[in-house]
Amino acid sequence: MGRKRATASAGSLQPGVFEIDSGTCELVRDTFSDDGWVVNVNDVPSSHIDMNDPTVLEFEYMRWISGLVRAQWDSSFPLRALHLGGGACTLARSFTAEFPGARQVVVELDGKLSELVREWFDLPRAPLLRIRVGEARAVTETLSENSRDLIVRDVFAGAVTPEPLLTAEFTEHVRRVLSPGGMYVVNCGDRRDLSLAKQEAATLRSVFSHLAIVADPAMLKGRRYGNIIIAGSDVPIGDSPSLARELLGGAVPAHVWLTEQVETFARDARVLKD
Repeated sequence: MGRKRATASAGSLQPGVFEIDSGTCELVRDTFSDDGWVVNVNDVPSSHIDMNDPTVLEFEYMRWISGLVRAQWDSSFPLRALHLGGGACTLARSFTAEFPGARQVVVELDGKLSELVREWFDLPRAPLLRIRVGEARAVTETLSENSRDLIVRDVFAGAVTPEPLLTAEFTEHVRRVLSPGGMYVVNCGDRRDLSLAKQEAATLRSVFSHLAIVADPAMLKGRRYGNIIIAGSDVPIGDSPSLARELLGGAVPAHVWLTEQVETFARDARVLKD
């Protein structure tokens, strides 16, 4: 399959299917926005980019993560963020706009995908945003202690997160890399029984003293498949009244659970181990 070339301006981007290291990605115009593009990886929606406004986050779970982060730090904070799982770097791009002093690294396994999104989209350049090609756990294990304020895990192989990124041992590496007061945020895709989300919450609880969960009520009640955002820290997180109001006001209203509710949710779940 031939690779179509595209430039970074919205007017010259062309839809198409492109070869990448892990298979194919498809660049699709957003039919609801003149400035929006969707990147599908192996036929699964991976990222949405608004070319003119980096703060536009079409995926609800990304809005939830952004809300958690903005409730924890104000825009003057020199955020040091690590994104495990890159896609089109949508969330990192938005943080650059929200936190002008941010320095971010995106870890993406697929090198060709990284090249394409750099070519297509107006991504910040180093040192504001670096893309590092590699496997998420291997890269995390090489990082220095207390070197990141925020770590976001958004890694999927198809519809599932690779098992090495789910365990307590990996979460301990994350905790080592985080600075005091730092936050670890994971995007958990789960089915209606919520068994994985409960295990992930129990696993984060084994490492962090403060937790938060953000999801829509139907998901939390086990009525459908979807995304649950789980976060851990050594300081309280998710307890801002403004965050609760923001989450309720989204296109898909969401609830935030704090540590006690998360502990109840995960009470009987096992901690995931290597």
